[in-house]
Amino acid sequence: ALLIAGVSVAHGADKKKVVIGLVAKSQSNPVFQAAYAGAKDAAKELGPQYGVDVEIDWQTPPDEDAQKQAEAIEQLARGGAQGIAVSCTDANTCTPAINKAVELGSVVMCFDSDAPRSKRMCYYGTDDVTCGKLVMAELARVMNDKGTMAILAGNQTGPNLQKRVQGVKEEMKNHPNIKLLPDGIFYHPEAPEQASEAVNTAQSTHPEIEGWAMI
Repeated sequence: ALLIAGVSVAHGADKKKVVIGLVAKSQSNPVFQAAYAGAKDAAKELGPQYGVDVEIDWQTPPDEDAQKQAEAIEQLARGGAQGIAVSCTDANTCTPAINKAVELGSVVMCFDSDAPRSKRMCYYGTDDVTCGKLVMAELARVMNDKGTMAILAGNQTGPNLQKRVQGVKEEMKNHPNIKLLPDGIFYHPEAPEQASEAVNTAQSTHPEIEGWAMI
């Protein structure tokens, strides 16, 4: 047997079909469109390499919706998907569905945004606290280490974004002359239009903002 993304498959005269479900946060986010394209490219490469047909079953909601993600995860598992990769909009909502999928026999991994208390096999993604620290360090440099700043933080329930905000705040301790605007963390649906609107509205309301940590 061979192992593809934690899924055991067997050699044989007839190609075995391996179905891997892909559940990202939203179809409207270009990051996840790129992830889908990459998954399909990898499927084309790995299939012939291991003598199997790899199908990527894209079950991502049009916009962020953790409940729809949970439903998709369980449906994929009940439909026989051998593997499922998920970027969690809300870890608490997705965890029971991930655990159920594992019980049903699917191998589940998280990417981009984790569900660390679930039974997922592993997490593959950014060290988000370090990411937040690096964003803040670079912002401090271009602000000449002084002024008022705000944080553009995306989805408030996203585990990866929560950790990036944490990293920004930790690094801020090294820059005492930079102050975070009171209530200066701005959350929004993760789509370009909403992000732009959040920045424009905040900047108009608070012209004292001199820098943004866009995590």
